[in-house]
Parts: sequence; structure tokens; C-alpha cells
Amino acid sequence: MISEFKQLEKLFHEIDKQLKTDVNVYVIGGVVLLYHGLKPATKDIDIITTDENEYIAFKEVLKSIKFKIKDPVGVYKKLNLSSILERNDYRIDIFYQTVCKKLSLSEGMKKRANNIIDLKHLKVFLCSNEDIFIFKSLTEREGDLEDCISLVKQGISWVIILEELVSQIETNGQDVWITWIGERFDILEEKGINISIMEEINKMREEYFNQLERKYQRSS
Repeated sequence: MISEFKQLEKLFHEIDKQLKTDVNVYVIGGVVLLYHGLKPATKDIDIITTDENEYIAFKEVLKSIKFKIKDPVGVYKKLNLSSILERNDYRIDIFYQTVCKKLSLSEGMKKRANNIIDLKHLKVFLCSNEDIFIFKSLTEREGDLEDCISLVKQGISWVIILEELVSQIETNGQDVWITWIGERFDILEEKGINISIMEEINKMREEYFNQLERKYQRSS
């Protein structure tokens, strides 16, 4: 488990020393909550890269500093991770471009991200709380729901979340992920969280089911 962000800073410096090319990584998981003091510890370092060459370079450096590639099991298989690498207490889950092969790291997400580490070759960006909330609403890992609640309690913009979800649909097309997010929002409401965009979310997932029905009717 990682209990202090300083541990990660040390790791990122170690990675930077081995890199021969510039790499940008976007952090999307519990590490962000740890950084903001919303989580006491985390076991996963969730990272997105958006350039194939940068993804390869980052992965190869991890292997060169004794990280071992692991095969995903259980709930991690559903995440469609590009790579999982482990070394001692560090576990790095790398996504290339998309999470669960559904949601991409959009230009809006990149603009909202905060560049917290800027080294010779490595730049580390923390995604915004709103975007962390969206990504965590896609997954079923232990603790992700509680992390969503922590983010809500700290304060997030439902307007930004709705705008991003609409943008994802416009860019990538309507897909099943909106139903996953809708289900997570249902659970959050049951736990007493007021979600001001719930009406819009319900319309979006209803439209997804309507599209499925139209496809079925055309094919039958």
C-alpha cells in the first residue's frame, strides 16, 4: 500500500532518470485522492497514456527497473487494462487511450488535468476530481464507490461531469458504459447522494436502450 504521495514522487524521479524520450502520463485513480488527502492509502497507480510510443517507452522503463508484468485477474480483467506491472508495494495499471475500452482521455480532461511533476523527460498530470469521478463510476473495484462519495463530499461540478459525458457520446458514440454509470449513480442516490444531473443521465441511458431496440427491430 502507498500511504504518502512522496513515495510516488520518488518513483517518478526514478522512472525519469531511465527515460530517453519525453513521456506524458495522466493519473486517474486513488492516487489523486491520496494527493488531495481524501484517501489514507492506495494500492493501485492508475495511469493513462495517449501516445503509443510514449506508452511503449514508459512500459519498457518500468521493466528495466524491476517491475514485473502481471496478468489481470478477477475484476481487473473487466477493466481491459493495457498493462499491469508490479514491484514490491507498487502496482501500476496502465491504460492506453481508453478505460474499459469505452471512455477515452478527452481533450477536455487533458485541459482540466493539473501538471504536478515536470521532470527532464516525464510529465505527470493529475486528472480533475470530476474526471476521476467519471472513471471510478465505470469500475467495480473494491473501494471505488466510497471514493466517489469522498469526491462528492469534497465538492465536484455536476455540470462538468454532464458536459464530459455528452462529449464522450458525441465523440465515441452512444455505448453501454452510460448504463454502467447510471447504475452507479442509482446506488449513490440510495446512499443519500444528491445527483442534480440524474434526469439527464436517465434520458441518456434510455436513449441507449432505444437504440438497441431499433437495431433489433431492423435485424429481425
